Amino acid sequence: MILGAVLAGGLSQRFGRDKALVEVEGQTLLARSVDRLAGWCEQVVVVGRAEAPAPTLPDWPREGMGPLGGLAAALRHAADADFSLVLTIPVDSPSLPEDLLARLSPAPAFLRDQPVIGLWPVSATAAVEEILREDTRHAMRTLTDRIGARSVELDGPLANINTPEDWQAFVGRAD
Repeated sequence: MILGAVLAGGLSQRFGRDKALVEVEGQTLLARSVDRLAGWCEQVVVVGRAEAPAPTLPDWPREGMGPLGGLAAALRHAADADFSLVLTIPVDSPSLPEDLLARLSPAPAFLRDQPVIGLWPVSATAAVEEILREDTRHAMRTLTDRIGARSVELDGPLANINTPEDWQAFVGRAD
């Protein structure tokens, strides 16, 4: 079974307001992410937020740990709920390919240009927690190297909404 996890614990500093709540095609980025994962996963959680259109989890071991803190929380929840895999996506990638899960199978695998998008076995929990306890940079690439995750390349760039300009370009609005 696969647990879907929307990683939504960022501060949206470059966006200037909570980007998870901006709309694309009449739906917030957060709701859009939850819906997308629901099509691939048996359960979906949102990590790093108190309120969401799905059950929420706090980052582990605490907030401010970046995407690895969100992944750690999702992996721990997955282990407790008898899931074998976690599919992670960030809240700010609104145009994921329909065949994402197939491309990322078998786990562990991640998108080369956006390693926060990945399919992770629950067995990676110890490696994630170890990295988070180290006095080093808590980078997704550290994890992918440590567990030998497979890098997957898409045919073209994937939209990533970090600024109001990114959002406007994605929705086709002009200033």
